[in-house]
Amino acid sequence: GSRGIFMYSIGELSKRTNVKVPTIRYYEEMGLLSEPDRTEGNQRRYDAAGLERLSFIKHARDLGFSIEAISELIELQGHPDRSCQAATDIAVEQLSEVKAKIKRLRALEKELVRISKGCDGEGVSEDCYVLASLADHKFCGNEH
Repeated sequence: GSRGIFMYSIGELSKRTNVKVPTIRYYEEMGLLSEPDRTEGNQRRYDAAGLERLSFIKHARDLGFSIEAISELIELQGHPDRSCQAATDIAVEQLSEVKAKIKRLRALEKELVRISKGCDGEGVSEDCYVLASLADHKFCGNEH
């Protein structure tokens, strides 16, 4: 083995980063995480760089970045001489997507508040305003 360098199993990597094992394998398949070295028993063994990369990916995913965006960010990370404008552009794009999502969620919230107030829960489901609203768009107050 490689002496002096601590190696992590996929399970240890999962525990340390709080990323599920199938997700780690998925990131490998997507090329975000390089295929690790394997033991003679064919067990994956990750080094500190693999752990750092996975932490980076997890943080980016927590912020809602797509796999494609993370791939671009990783690519940029590998070229420290490049302008960081590209990374800024990716972050700005993500921010505008989040703002658009919030706008849609606010409209959704408003509609759900309206629908749930339309029914006091006292009647029978045949007359239920919630069910009627879900069945027919004309009951809705706005586009969603």
